[in-house]
Amino acid sequence: MTLSEYFDTLRDKRIGVIGIGVSNLPLIDALLRSGCNVTACDKRSEEALGEDYTRLKKLGCKFMLGEDYLEALDFDLIFRTPGLMPFDPHLVAAREAGAVITSEMELFFRLCPCRIVAVTGSDGKTTTTTVISELLKAQGYTVHLGGNIGKPLLCDVDGMSSEDFAVLELSSFQLHSMTCRPNVAVITNVSPNHLDKHLDYQDYIDAKSSIFLGQQPSDALVLNLDNEFSEYYAAKAASKLRFFSRQRKPENGVYSLDGAVIRVRDGKENVIMKSGDILLPGTHNLENYMAAFAATDGIVSDEVCRSVAKSFAGVEHRLERVRELKGVIYINDSIGTSPTRTAAGLHALKTKPILIAGGYDKHIPFDGLGDEICLHAKALYLCGDTSDKIEAAVKASKYYDGSLEMRKFDDFRKTVVAASENAVSGDIVLLSPACAAFDMFKNFAERGRYFKEIVMEL
Repeated sequence: MTLSEYFDTLRDKRIGVIGIGVSNLPLIDALLRSGCNVTACDKRSEEALGEDYTRLKKLGCKFMLGEDYLEALDFDLIFRTPGLMPFDPHLVAAREAGAVITSEMELFFRLCPCRIVAVTGSDGKTTTTTVISELLKAQGYTVHLGGNIGKPLLCDVDGMSSEDFAVLELSSFQLHSMTCRPNVAVITNVSPNHLDKHLDYQDYIDAKSSIFLGQQPSDALVLNLDNEFSEYYAAKAASKLRFFSRQRKPENGVYSLDGAVIRVRDGKENVIMKSGDILLPGTHNLENYMAAFAATDGIVSDEVCRSVAKSFAGVEHRLERVRELKGVIYINDSIGTSPTRTAAGLHALKTKPILIAGGYDKHIPFDGLGDEICLHAKALYLCGDTSDKIEAAVKASKYYDGSLEMRKFDDFRKTVVAASENAVSGDIVLLSPACAAFDMFKNFAERGRYFKEIVMEL
């Protein structure tokens, strides 16, 4: 079924789209232009929506706006925004009243004509997704990059070919209760994250399962053999299993030993490359590459794997070198929205940095991060809702001896400027917040861009 044919089936439906954001705007536009009866629901006001409100209203869109925008979800079909979980009482009531609940991403899976590689995980999923897309492009395929990164792909499905690849990064919010079947699914790792949104940690763990529960034996699931939850996922999978590991040799997959990255098929192995030849620094990026190599096994040649790994300089906001000023190097790792991701960034650097951390509180523990900061940071500059929690975790660490400089600020710019004023030649100033950005910014990318703007003005 094409997208146009699908829209034709909706002409007599009352459609509600919750969230007038990046993923849903193209969907709302396309539904309206197809003659569908659409109501867009959003917490923001007409004024806050600005040009989007004006443009959609001209196309015939109806609106439910303001604090009570979820109170009367009387629709036949509802497209939810990823940030509104399926167990929200308003959605539950709408479902019980007969509404079908879906999402832009779930519909994409239903209509996409090309092969799909989907990646999820607590850390590393953006880099892994991007590396997979780079590998496939270098092999000569047409690649459509989307999901939680890139642009919404739904409205492009009619122009896709069965020979193409769609490579998707999927969050637990998108995956929760979703029906999907990627040809290759990847779970990079799982650790506590987004506990402010999920019912509990088990709900978060199980949300990731949706990426592979719809797979068939002809499909493939790539898991991290070193992660404690991989055995749990493997037991539930019907698809072929591939693993990646820095500690053990899998029967099928990719592992690293003695400075080599090695591919294994049915127990037979061959060396792909030296791990030291990977341009991106850090053991976490070695893991990202192993996951990507396992995901593209049989599709991308070892020669292409080597070429991309030696030349790909990385993704914006991921240990991104911004500039060197007076001997001080500034690095933007705004994607570090969890303690484990920030710990990985600290381990990737050869010099202990002045760490800028803190942000939105996702109700995840910072105990382990306190140890990592004591061991791997020269100083800690805090800003954001979690400043007190991170400071407390550092002071509670068995490695804390009182000598680590810690300062707290109520303004992000002041934090960056203060870190620069106290840095000397040879230092690294690292933004890796260990938290989401929602307390001060729209998202981590906006935070990273602002950090770079401040640094370039120094």
